[in-house]
Amino acid sequence: MSRVSLEGQVAVVTGAARGVGELLARKLSARGASVALVGLEPDELKQVSERLHGDSDHWHADVTDHEAMAQVAREVKERFGKVDIVVANAGVATGGPFVDSDPEAWRRVIEVNLIGSAVTARAFLPALMESRGYLLQIASLAAITPAPMMTAYCASKSGVEAYAHSLRAEVGYKGVRVGVGYLSWTDTDMVRGADQDDVMRELRKRLPWPSNKTYPLGPAVDRIVAGIERRSSHVYGQWWLRGMQGVRGYLPGIIGTVGQREMRRFADRLEGMRTGLVGAGGAADEQERSGHATPRN
Repeated sequence: MSRVSLEGQVAVVTGAARGVGELLARKLSARGASVALVGLEPDELKQVSERLHGDSDHWHADVTDHEAMAQVAREVKERFGKVDIVVANAGVATGGPFVDSDPEAWRRVIEVNLIGSAVTARAFLPALMESRGYLLQIASLAAITPAPMMTAYCASKSGVEAYAHSLRAEVGYKGVRVGVGYLSWTDTDMVRGADQDDVMRELRKRLPWPSNKTYPLGPAVDRIVAGIERRSSHVYGQWWLRGMQGVRGYLPGIIGTVGQREMRRFADRLEGMRTGLVGAGGAADEQERSGHATPRN
């Protein structure tokens, strides 16, 4: 599909305080889009907004809060006059053995990554229908292949992929295109946070090439921007992820066999692993729910 100019478009990016969301906001702004930043860290969002090239604003909101996101959608529409692009990027992660996992952290991964994405779409779809716009749902390699020690993240990303594919069929005839973005291990606070645990870091290094590498953020976000410009149904942050689609049916069986061997290798080191949300974004989410977050001015 030919590219659509982003000049004069209005884009909403959730999880925009850091990582993929922050850099995506910068690149969309550089291409002429007005950008609405949404997230849990108002100070960081304000700093991101102030560094953008063009018109922008920021909103402090939890993507799992339907009323809050509905209000954000109304205010974004009032502020910019329309909404052309929504990128549901907000996400958190936790790792470790399921049997020892923190139930609250495990549930929160599902709430933010899956339910929060649906809440975001529900809030902004009326505006996207008016503009015949584009919704990009950020998923992951974790949607394509299962992985031990990542039950919550894999479940959430598999769920959000299926939800977005279903939604595409529902809203396409109304002029709204829906895409799914896939990223492998990319150099973000979330991945660096997961790597702070020795077992998780070593397990990841033992994955087969090319899934055992951490990829630079810039090229991955450039691919996402190109996908937005094309209103693509599938967007791949790393070149090889497209090829994974053709073999994904075989992966659960392979992982089920090989994963047992790897878990046996690390069995005596699993006790005492950290079970909360990882990275700076995870810390911000935990702080928000503890009631210590700074409200937006």
